[in-house]
Amino acid sequence: MERPARRGEPLQRLLFGGVYGSVLASALAAALGHEGENPGYDALWVALTGVASAAAHGYAHSIAHRTSDDRQVTASAVRSMLAEWPLVAAMVPTMAALLGAYAKWWGEQSAIEVALTLNMVALCGWGVWAARVAGRGWAASLRVGGVDVLIGLLIVIANGLSH
Repeated sequence: MERPARRGEPLQRLLFGGVYGSVLASALAAALGHEGENPGYDALWVALTGVASAAAHGYAHSIAHRTSDDRQVTASAVRSMLAEWPLVAAMVPTMAALLGAYAKWWGEQSAIEVALTLNMVALCGWGVWAARVAGRGWAASLRVGGVDVLIGLLIVIANGLSH
């Protein structure tokens, strides 16, 4: 039996993790953040969710690419999970904004607004970068970045409607 192809290059993992982590962090920040709650606790939940999502995603890829003759299943699964670090790294700006609110540098609602804004900018950047890597011109790349921003904008709108 032929071994299934492994996921793409490290750059593809970075781009995927960046987009996925930015969207996930935005959704979590919008769902968790309410004035009067503990922003440190919210930052911890963003971090734990990022790590759990990265581990689950890496493990799922490991299972999908496992064959009956795999001898080092555990090592392969751990490597696959660790390769998901970009997803967690993309969530750091949201965690930092929440930790800033925990340190009383600003209010939690301000931290949420900053996090959502940073994540929209990041989504634009990830989209432009991915399109450029794929060989698209600047105009097409900027359109892709704009579409990625719409994902973040939907979360901002949903956050606004929920309050």
